[in-house]
Amino acid sequence: MTGANSFSVSGYGPERAGWTRIFARDSLARRLDWPMLLAAMALSLLGSLLVFSATRNRTEINQGDPYFFLERHLMNLGIGFALMIGTLWLGHRALRNAVPLLYGLSVALALVVLTPLGATINGQRNWIVIGGFSLQPAEFLKVTIILGMAMLLAARVDAGDKPYPDHRTVAQSLGLAAVPCVILLLMPDLGSVLAMVAIILGVLLASGASNRWVFGLLIAGVVGCITIWQLHILDQYQINRFAAFANPDLDPAGVGYNTNQARIAIGSGGLTGAGLFHGSQTTGQFVPEQQTDFVFTVAGEELGFLGAGLIIFLIGVILWRACRIARDSTELYGTIVAAGIVAWFAFQAFENIGMTLGIMPVTGLPLPFVSYGGSSMFAVWVAVGLLQSIKVQRPLSA
Repeated sequence: MTGANSFSVSGYGPERAGWTRIFARDSLARRLDWPMLLAAMALSLLGSLLVFSATRNRTEINQGDPYFFLERHLMNLGIGFALMIGTLWLGHRALRNAVPLLYGLSVALALVVLTPLGATINGQRNWIVIGGFSLQPAEFLKVTIILGMAMLLAARVDAGDKPYPDHRTVAQSLGLAAVPCVILLLMPDLGSVLAMVAIILGVLLASGASNRWVFGLLIAGVVGCITIWQLHILDQYQINRFAAFANPDLDPAGVGYNTNQARIAIGSGGLTGAGLFHGSQTTGQFVPEQQTDFVFTVAGEELGFLGAGLIIFLIGVILWRACRIARDSTELYGTIVAAGIVAWFAFQAFENIGMTLGIMPVTGLPLPFVSYGGSSMFAVWVAVGLLQSIKVQRPLSA
């Protein structure tokens, strides 16, 4: 079959597939969502400057090389971009068939964290460290959960058997998502669990599932939070973070130190900032983990309200284009995948920026495309590849 539903990079059929078409009138390049692609690249490159500013003087972590983190951030960006191209080349429809394998691999990696091979970094035991290479499986779980739930929820709808997912299908998809959520709780990685909940809600809303499932999930989430608190599943440092969020003056020199210094850094930036590499809070190394969790404080202090606003604007462009892709997809599977990515990016960006401003508790979630970290960079660029594939592989009549 060589119609719109057969697999190719562009969705036009195998006889016209391949990179030799890239400059054709109906080429792959012309069908890409360039505003999203350029916004994501701009965010990543801006993030490299912020990471460099935050780490160039920190000899205790950069091994005496001011370019240590900058070089690795750019390398991660290069790998992430290559993964985006690979995802686009394979296509979201081909990856649909590989979901069982991807799901099994990502869950297996997450389980490894609970073994002696798991490592604790910055108080969180959610890493695998082998030699000088570190991996955070939770980032890849976000991608596979979106693909897995989309595959189940859209299967009978896209086949024309059902107008919307039935209760059994929704229950199966929630069961698929529950397994990694339980593993993340056992680490415990509360931030990733909250991101997963946001993803699940976004996927269910986009799938057309009954609103009873959405309300039921919200109620279950509240009950689950109370249960987790009562059973003392969270580590003490996580409990302290919530306590500091509820009362910022509780321990300003201890658990509340990070958020207090973050607000000072952002507040001192004013409209235009102190200038790149000239922020006193950043240069003085007052904000911990400034290249990862608190990278937004560098923008606030050194680039000011305008620079910080630019980051939010670029994230908004990505979300806007992703919403358009979800709306315009001619198959429920593509709509659900795009909506899940929107929920993921939106929640994680809001949580990361919110915790630096003191309006959200500190959870350790990175700022998409900006924060230093290979696992996060790889995952978000794979997500961009999925979004581009959904747009590119629409039938010609769409």
